[in-house]
Amino acid sequence: MGSGCLKVTKYFLFLFNLLFLILGAVILGFGIWILADKTSFIAVLQTSSPSLKNGAYVLIGVGALTMLMGFLGCLGAVNEIRCLLALYFTCLMVILITQVAAGLVIYFQKEVLRDELSKIVGNLIVDYDPENGDANLQDAWDYVQKQISCCGWNGAKDWEDNKIIKNESMLLYPCSCSVDVKPETGFCKLDGPQNSTASSDDWPVHQQGCMDGVQKWLKDNLGIILGVCTGVAVIELLGMILSISLCKNIHSEDYTKVPKS
Repeated sequence: MGSGCLKVTKYFLFLFNLLFLILGAVILGFGIWILADKTSFIAVLQTSSPSLKNGAYVLIGVGALTMLMGFLGCLGAVNEIRCLLALYFTCLMVILITQVAAGLVIYFQKEVLRDELSKIVGNLIVDYDPENGDANLQDAWDYVQKQISCCGWNGAKDWEDNKIIKNESMLLYPCSCSVDVKPETGFCKLDGPQNSTASSDDWPVHQQGCMDGVQKWLKDNLGIILGVCTGVAVIELLGMILSISLCKNIHSEDYTKVPKS
């Protein structure tokens, strides 16, 4: 390969790794967001599901490693350091294989995740208590119900299983489900005789459940995540091709510079 082609390969590899560095920062930021978010449905998941927390730590680790690989690739390409390029190629191959394996695991665990979500929300609704419950978890679910304009997981009837609402003869209902302007958390009092009983059909709330809205939210965000991961995978593959090509041709170029006897 001529010196001109070698320079082109070198600078292309540098540009790919610069983009790789940025995408690694995006993955790192997404993992931190999952751990730090306290106001959306992701807070319900990360508070109740250890698997999501572990996934966030994996994203942070992969993001940090991706940024490091991008830095090493830039350094190896600009300075034409063969050992760094070889290390870079090996690490990229390991990361790519890990990403593919993780994607397959997530794909085949979709049904398990959906069942886990249903159980988490069901337990949250039954134990919901504005005075003594987990404030972060309950506020996150109230936020979801208010934003999506829904009530319960399958419907407003889910709230009939709440311990406090049962004790009050169904005369209380979650304020975050209300169709009127109400406080966004806690319980609201149903207007009517104090000694009567009611049901969720009598509450001025949204009757549709949050399941469809939450699944749409997860699907939309999963699409973003998969898009970012696909972009990273393509750049990784191109980086592997360019790095091994540059590594081999640096070796060849060195030999051409040896003076003939």
